[in-house]
Amino acid sequence: MIAGAILSLILFLSATPLMSQDITPNKKMYAKSFYHQKAPELEVEKWLSEEPDTKGKFVMIDFWATWCGPCKRAIPEVNKWAAKYSDKMVVIGLSDETEEKVLKMKSPVMEYYSAIDTKHRMKSTLQVSGIPHVIVIDPEGIVRWQGFPFLAGHELTDAVLEEIFEKYGN
Repeated sequence: MIAGAILSLILFLSATPLMSQDITPNKKMYAKSFYHQKAPELEVEKWLSEEPDTKGKFVMIDFWATWCGPCKRAIPEVNKWAAKYSDKMVVIGLSDETEEKVLKMKSPVMEYYSAIDTKHRMKSTLQVSGIPHVIVIDPEGIVRWQGFPFLAGHELTDAVLEEIFEKYGN
């Protein structure tokens, strides 16, 4: 009986790192879940930066707006991820506001790719109802993480990103 309990505990603990990503669909979502599904096509109206080459890389898309306090507070952290993981991940900030509004925002400065889509195409497909909303897509185009990046208990962190890179990288 003790051996069975120990075996169960070992199996549970060995599965824990995998569960950290695979259980997250049960978290509070402000969008339709696309976990482990093909990501919708990235459609932008206009690139405010150069257009990135995403081939063979993970892609993080941050849905945000200039009027959104939590979105603006997330930008420094997203900047860090864009710099730290530039060899394996492209980071894109996507706003549904006008080019004029986005360019008018001087602080914080986004140090990653930026685009607008005032037609809300990808945002509508994902049914995003709260921002910031981040999705992380693997090199095969599959969504591996999505949600509010600061949701208590489900935060998007370096450790989470590194686990995704290790598990789903080529």
